[in-house]
Amino acid sequence: MKKIFLSAFALTAILSVANAQDNLVKKASETAGDNTKQGFHFTNVIDLSTTPIENQGSSGTCWSYSTNSFLESEMIKAGKKPLPLSPIYTARNQYTDKADRYVRFQGAIGWGDGGEPHDVINMYAKYGTIPEANYSGLVNGKKINHFDGMQKLLKGIIDSVSKAHGAIDPAAWKAQFQKVLDDSLGAVPKTFTYEGKSYTPQTFAKEVVGLDPDNYEEFISETTAPYYKKALMECSDDWAFVYDYNVTPTDLTDVIDNALKKGYTVAWGADVSEPYFNWAPFGVAFVPANASSLEGKRLTRDEKAAIFNGSRDEMTITPEVRQAGLDNLTTTDDHGMHIVGLAKDQDGKEFYIVKNSWGETNQYKGFLYVSKAYVQYKTTSILVNKKAIPKSLKKKLKG
Repeated sequence: MKKIFLSAFALTAILSVANAQDNLVKKASETAGDNTKQGFHFTNVIDLSTTPIENQGSSGTCWSYSTNSFLESEMIKAGKKPLPLSPIYTARNQYTDKADRYVRFQGAIGWGDGGEPHDVINMYAKYGTIPEANYSGLVNGKKINHFDGMQKLLKGIIDSVSKAHGAIDPAAWKAQFQKVLDDSLGAVPKTFTYEGKSYTPQTFAKEVVGLDPDNYEEFISETTAPYYKKALMECSDDWAFVYDYNVTPTDLTDVIDNALKKGYTVAWGADVSEPYFNWAPFGVAFVPANASSLEGKRLTRDEKAAIFNGSRDEMTITPEVRQAGLDNLTTTDDHGMHIVGLAKDQDGKEFYIVKNSWGETNQYKGFLYVSKAYVQYKTTSILVNKKAIPKSLKKKLKG
C-alpha cells in the first residue's frame, strides 16, 4: 500500500512527527501480497497516499484514528505537507461534549469511547486540531492507550450528576471531569510550536491544516427512511443525533468508487464481528454465499480458514438483505476504518484497500482487503469530500 512514511516506529508507539519531517518518502506497491494459499491474490489498481499505520491500543477510538487519517489524506490531496493529527485531542473533546448531553438527557444516551466520523469533523470545526507530536494522550510512561480506568471515572462523575435533579453545580462537575482527562491523557497545551511558529489548536486548523469542515458529507443506508433525503443515523454511538443522506447499498459503493478515481479517500464505519471479516492471518473481508448460516456463530480456526480457502462466490446484497442485518443486530456499529484504494483479486473482482488502526499486525502491515459486497452489506456510514460525490447522485439528494 502506498504510504507517506514519517518515521520508523514500533507497533505500539505513537508517531513522532518532530523526527520525521525531513524524512518523508513515498512507497508504492503494485502488488500488495500473495495469499493464494488462502484463496486470494490481490493486485492494487488505485493506491492513494496515506500517513503511517497507528495503533489505537485498548481504546474504542477507532472512529477518531480513522477519520483523522482521512483528514490527513485530505491534506495530502490538497498538496499540503502530511502530518499525523492527534486522534486523542479529538476524542477528549468529544467526551466533553458528549458528557454535557449525557447529563441533560439524564443518562438516557450511550456512553463510552465510541463515536462516528462526523464527530471528528464537528470537533475539528469547534476545537481545531493539534499535531500528534504535540499531544499524544500518553502520560506516565505509557506507550499505548488504556482507557478502561479513565472511562469508569468519567462515567461515575456524569452518572452521579445526572441523578442529582437540581443539586448540580455545572462548573464543579465539569472541572472534575476535565481533571480526570488531564490526569489520564495529559493537559492540552493552550499553544504549541510547529515549524518555528506558535499556534493554538484553532489557528493551526485554519492556517496549517486548512481544511473546510463544510466540505464533507456523510451517508447511511436503511429502508426505514426515504432514499436521497436526510435521516437519523440509527446507532448507539450517534450521541449527537446527526442526520445523514440515506442512499441505497449500491450508491455507497458508487460514491466510494468515484472518490477513489478522483484521488479522494473515504472514512468508513462498519460491522466487523462476522467470521468472514478476518484481520489476521488473511487480511480479507467478503460475504460468502452462505454468509447467513455463519453469522453469530463461533467457528474453530479450521472452520474460519475454510471460508477463505474455499469458494469466493458472494451473497447478492439487496436493500432488504442489508436492512435485515441492521434489524436483527448482526450488523452493528463496530469499527471505523479508512478506505484508501482499489484492488482486484485473481478473478478480477474488485476489493477496497482499507487502512486500519490495529498496528502493523497482519500480513498486509496494517491494511486489509474488503469486497464491495461486504461494504454494501456491513457499512454503517461513509464520509467523503463533497467533490467526491457522483454528479448523478448529487442530482437526487434533497434537503
